[in-house]
Order: sequence, then C-alpha cells, then structure tokens
Amino acid sequence: MTRRAFQGATIIVSGAAGGLGRALAGSFARAGSRVVLLDRDAEAVVAAGGEMEQAGHDVLALPCDVTDPAACESALTLAVVRFGRIDVVINNAGITHRSAFAATQPDVLRRVMEVNLFGAINLTRAALPSLQSTRGLVIAISSVAGFTPLIARTGYAASKHAVHGFFESLRSEVAQDGIGVMLVCPSFIATGIEQHALGPTGGRADHPQVVVGTRLQPDAVADRIRAGAERNRRLLLIGGTARAAWWLSRFAPALYERIMARRLKDEMR
Repeated sequence: MTRRAFQGATIIVSGAAGGLGRALAGSFARAGSRVVLLDRDAEAVVAAGGEMEQAGHDVLALPCDVTDPAACESALTLAVVRFGRIDVVINNAGITHRSAFAATQPDVLRRVMEVNLFGAINLTRAALPSLQSTRGLVIAISSVAGFTPLIARTGYAASKHAVHGFFESLRSEVAQDGIGVMLVCPSFIATGIEQHALGPTGGRADHPQVVVGTRLQPDAVADRIRAGAERNRRLLLIGGTARAAWWLSRFAPALYERIMARRLKDEMR
C-alpha cells in the first residue's frame, strides 16, 4: 500500500487540550496538516488552539464531550464547514482508574467504558461519511492494557480490550472503502493522566501510580504515531515495555501475569 501524506490533510484529535493529544496535534501540524482539536475542557482546548495558531498552524479548537454523540456530530460538522473534509480521526480521549475490583463502584467502571470505548465509537461514527469520501484513516489510542491483563484497572483494561475488538472488526468492514484503521499501544507516557485517575468511588485515586520502565515523552510518542500512520500500520507498539509485554503475554501468559501483579501490587491499595 502507498504511504499516506498529511500535507493539507484535516486531522481530528480528541482529548487534545494537553498530554498526548496536544502532542499529536502539534506533530501533524508540523507535517503540514490542518488540525481540529477537541476536548471537553473548553477553556484548555481554546488555549491550546490559540498557541498553535500563534505558531502559524491552521487549527480549529472546539469543546466536545465525546461521550455525547450529538456533540461529536456537531463538532465534525463544524470541522467540515471549516476545512471541507476529514482525513484522519485520532481517538485519544481517555480516562483510567486505579482500584481493586472488589472495592470499585460499578459507576466508575461504566464511566471508564463510556469515555474510552463509546467516546471513540461516537467520534468515529460521526466522521465515517467524510472518511469514506477521502479514503481516510482512523487511529485508536489503546494501551498495553488492550492486549494484556492489568491489576487494579479491570475497567480500564476492559475498555481497551473492547477498543481492540471494535476497531479490528471495523477495519474489516471499512477496508472496502479504502479506510485504514491503526491501533496504537504505548507503555507509560508522561501525560498526567495518572493524576486524574479515578479511585474506587469516583473521586481521584489517592495513591501514586506505579510505573514499569521509563515514562515515554508525549512528543516522541506523537511523532512515532504519525510515522506509523504514514506507513499504514495496523498495530503500533511503542516503547520497550509494550513490546516485551506483547511477546511475553503471548508465549508465557501465566509468567506475564505473575510478573505484572508483583510489580504493580501497590496499586491494589
């Protein structure tokens, strides 16, 4: 398959006010793309868009809660009005929790699933007609937790496993339209998502996150994702921890579970 080029392309990024989303917006903008920043934090996303405009990039910053299908439809309608097309949708918005299942309220698990899975579904569904006309690309930001178990994050792992099932199945449906689907699985990234992790009752988790390996930097991860998109990758593992987890969980799953549970046991507090 030919490589994709993003000069003049229109890129939608959810969760774009900070962290990896902001880095992704910057990476594609530097490649010559027009970028639409979406985030439920209206003030932060407008500020991020303003900074990019000052840097000379062509951007549109819109408040959007991806758990609201109507909000997704409205935002992407405005994107098409502004730029005429949609070439790439990056489903980056996400939340996590850190709590043992036995202590976790069901509403916490539902919230994580609503954002991580249904938020991606809502945004992709709204973009699909335009992506069909441009033979575009859907990118889903998953995690190591999308293909392995993860202690004290049952809801998060469930949401990311579901993301894999959904988007891998969607790929088989939209291939005939020339639409690509890429799943991205990084290991720990220095994005600050852990500072907003939900605890067992829905408030913020009150204990520090345990990290395996070195935290990846958002800008480096974003550039890797753009490079993977250019090459039409189906699955992109980013970081040594992600690659090790992929192979170990397949060839020695019981060993992987023991190592993972031992290293992350403090998350069960």
